[in-house]
Amino acid sequence: MAPPTAHLIAGDGDFPGSALPALIYKGAVDLPRRDPPSGFETLFARHGWSGSWRNGLYTFHHYHSTAHEVLGVSGGIVHMQLGGERGVTVDLEVGDVVVIPAGVAHKNVAASGDFRVVGAYPIGTSPDLCFGKPGERPAVDRNIARLGVPDDPVGGPAGDLGKLWTHAR
Repeated sequence: MAPPTAHLIAGDGDFPGSALPALIYKGAVDLPRRDPPSGFETLFARHGWSGSWRNGLYTFHHYHSTAHEVLGVSGGIVHMQLGGERGVTVDLEVGDVVVIPAGVAHKNVAASGDFRVVGAYPIGTSPDLCFGKPGERPAVDRNIARLGVPDDPVGGPAGDLGKLWTHAR
């Protein structure tokens, strides 16, 4: 498997951003035909990411300050924006994984009708839902600073996330 593409998403005043890069793993998972989301659920759980859910992705900018997030595309395609209105847009399709550090805004810009994701969070964390509104900070900045570096949800303890995120800190 190819190493992930890293996108460093700085804060923009409304959203905190992160010193940790968002990571895009293209074609990371060969999903089972019968129940594609189960492939991500099994992989993420094996590498310490829990609380998995199946759904889509909000069409408004939001971020989490109490948990990092992993999303695996189990159906369709999505154009996802990372980092608010001036952020980067990435195209994801079935089998792709994106790891979004706490503080990085993300949203569904456009998607196919069959678009679905599986999401999860590092064990021991629980996501809040933040919108970049006045009054969220500095509390969310303190939340983000308390989070550790989890295992890579695709490659486990020896995966690329640990190397890239530990180096970024």
